[in-house]
Amino acid sequence: MTLRDLFNQVSSNYWPLASYFILLPLIAWIVGQTATGSRDVKFWGIIYAIIVYAVCIPGIFAVTLNIYLFLFERQSIWQANIIMQFLPVISMVLTLMLIKQKIPFSLIPGFGKLSGFLTLITAMIGMMWFVDRIHLVAFTYVPFAYIVIGFVGTLLLIRFAWSKLF
Repeated sequence: MTLRDLFNQVSSNYWPLASYFILLPLIAWIVGQTATGSRDVKFWGIIYAIIVYAVCIPGIFAVTLNIYLFLFERQSIWQANIIMQFLPVISMVLTLMLIKQKIPFSLIPGFGKLSGFLTLITAMIGMMWFVDRIHLVAFTYVPFAYIVIGFVGTLLLIRFAWSKLF
């Protein structure tokens, strides 16, 4: 099964996926109402972590897929699949906004890992787009290992700069 086959299958029966992404912000709101006034921050932090991972992993995938399709595949916005490409992002943003109102992200276990992962993906896509656009052809005697080390070094530098920025 290819990714296109999966998209076609979900597009033909979209209600389970749409229900999932509609329910996640609702669950975050219900948990927020239930947790109001509770002093067990660790327990609610774990519950919010489960919700964050349930919404952010598909949301990050959808953002990455959208960037790839629009930048590299030159897909028209008119051909975008609303359920597969936009609903996860909208659900992610809405859920994170609801959670942010109730608890700081620093109290949610593993939230920093998601932002680091998103930073890494963004840096890699940005570098790939830059290389794709400049059409650089180079004949060099530099060993390939040095090029890989330079690429990894650039990623580490971007990650360090991002952590200092936020």
